[in-house]
Amino acid sequence: QVQVVESGGGLVQPGGSLRLSCAASISIFSINTVNWYRQAAGNQRELVATISSNGATNYADSVKGRFTISRDNAKNTVYLQMDGLKPEDTAVYYCNADVVYYRDGGYHTSAGNWGRGTQVTVSS
Repeated sequence: QVQVVESGGGLVQPGGSLRLSCAASISIFSINTVNWYRQAAGNQRELVATISSNGATNYADSVKGRFTISRDNAKNTVYLQMDGLKPEDTAVYYCNADVVYYRDGGYHTSAGNWGRGTQVTVSS
């Protein structure tokens, strides 16, 4: 399985912005469908945003109009731009990605790869 790595979390004041990144830990051919999840303390993990390989996107109602998921295929990286952050957005954010990589003379798909998460804290 391929590990993905999230980055870009931190502490921000309400109304502020952060941009999270999701990339694979190894050299890959392509990153396909990517889901961003978050898990606040004491809560279940929830799906925040999804982007497919053709760029189609979906968002949880709680983040629509504030978060934007995008992809840079040249860098095999997916971003989650978070604007208008609220204290209730505080959580560990996880990336889950389907990737294609080349190894041993062939292409291989690996679905549902999780990162270790990045903490986002929204507080004044």
